[in-house]
Amino acid sequence: MTPTLHDPFPRDWNVELLARAPLIAPARQFVWPRHVAGEEDALNRGAMLLNVAPAAGGSFLATCALGFRDPALPTGVWTCPRRQDLLALAGGYAYLADTHAPETCLHVPLKPVTAVLPAPADGLLLLAGFHHVVAIGSGGIRWTSARLSWEGLTLTEVRDGKLHGAGWNMMTDREVPFELDLASGVHTGGGFP
Repeated sequence: MTPTLHDPFPRDWNVELLARAPLIAPARQFVWPRHVAGEEDALNRGAMLLNVAPAAGGSFLATCALGFRDPALPTGVWTCPRRQDLLALAGGYAYLADTHAPETCLHVPLKPVTAVLPAPADGLLLLAGFHHVVAIGSGGIRWTSARLSWEGLTLTEVRDGKLHGAGWNMMTDREVPFELDLASGVHTGGGFP
């Protein structure tokens, strides 16, 4: 999948998705994720390169390590509820970065992210994994849902302040609908009892 820019919220930065490292790189360069135990091989799987031009602070190069090589996992850049933030997704790994202070990038603990659903009217960017949903608001991660599925989530729509979707139930081998309140992250239904 070719990385693209998804622009559901206003932003005060520009980004160029690069096919290869530039011959002359900006002075500021960041590798995401920062060194964490268990991620020593992350860059060996590949990386998405971003040339970011924030409203303040000068341009920087971000090297976003791929989580997985599965082309079905989302890869690209999303605008966020706070206009200076960007969400970079590289092979299902999510990096939430303040473009004014990119050294503080958060590696979102949902691994992998399997789907993204913007909810601009509710001021949220919703990320689905295999079991949980994470909501990103103007202050960063607002909430993480309880487990909704044995394995696999489908996000259907946002309506009336609720996220509608389905989670797989292992005992019945079927998708069970859920409703998740966007204000609290509390759900009813779902495939995990």
